[in-house]
Amino acid sequence: MGTMNDPVPAHSKHDGAPSVPAPASPGAGPARAAGVVPPTAQGGGTAVELQDWGGRSRRRLIFEVLLVLGLSLGKSAVYSVVSLLDKMSQAPIAQGTSTLNAVQNSREVFDFTYQVLGIFFSLVPVLLVFYLLAEPGKSVFRKIGLDWRHPVRDGLGALGLLVIIGVPSLGLYAAGRALGITTEIIPSALDQYWWTVPVLVLSAVRAGVLEEVILNGYLLGRLQKIGLGWWSAIFLAAVLRGSYHAYQGFGPFVGNFAMGLLFGWVYKKWGRVAPLVVAHALVDIAAFTLGPALGFGG
Repeated sequence: MGTMNDPVPAHSKHDGAPSVPAPASPGAGPARAAGVVPPTAQGGGTAVELQDWGGRSRRRLIFEVLLVLGLSLGKSAVYSVVSLLDKMSQAPIAQGTSTLNAVQNSREVFDFTYQVLGIFFSLVPVLLVFYLLAEPGKSVFRKIGLDWRHPVRDGLGALGLLVIIGVPSLGLYAAGRALGITTEIIPSALDQYWWTVPVLVLSAVRAGVLEEVILNGYLLGRLQKIGLGWWSAIFLAAVLRGSYHAYQGFGPFVGNFAMGLLFGWVYKKWGRVAPLVVAHALVDIAAFTLGPALGFGG
């Protein structure tokens, strides 16, 4: 369900953990005159230096990936696992709660300000990913399929994914609660103001953009450049997706791991992030705004 698809919420109380969502190896052209060693396109290296950089490109990619994840979903995963261990050390998991959208301040104007700032700054890693994936003369949005080229196909694909992941998630949550392996999930604990629903919608869109762009649009490609095959990359990304939902319990970990496999396969097949973002956002919008009606805590 949508509530199982968000990284560890920021500033949640005892029940949650704070979250926080490569340059291509440059090539050297032929020398224009005998005995002349051409500089790199980056404006500072010779062909010899470039060759040495190429030998280290895999390590640089690994370091880049670790930096991106350390600023976003990897950080959330670490806090999520620690949060789960914290809950398990105090009481059975079923007695714990996980609040996804918590009040940040008792005064309305500052609560609103903190909510908007949290959404904005959590998307900064996405901007970093766009920068790292950018190539001269090419659209990074077209590269990962986050554009308007196929609105009908993307829309239908998103609706199909919504059905595939939405309905089973409700059953998985209910089963997890019955088995005692899932915390009570509270999609929103926000007070009712004029801006509550718009902020919840923005929070849902943020989750869709942050997770799908980083996991599918960025991470899968980078893992392949490092040397992994498609399915190995998809598996690792799915493990990461499940890990940053582990604070909600073992049920959400399994559900989001399965969602990661499905979304990874869809991205491999279509090469487009757009339907994944839309489907994810729609699931979360439903969960955040209709949580109690769908069987979640509130």
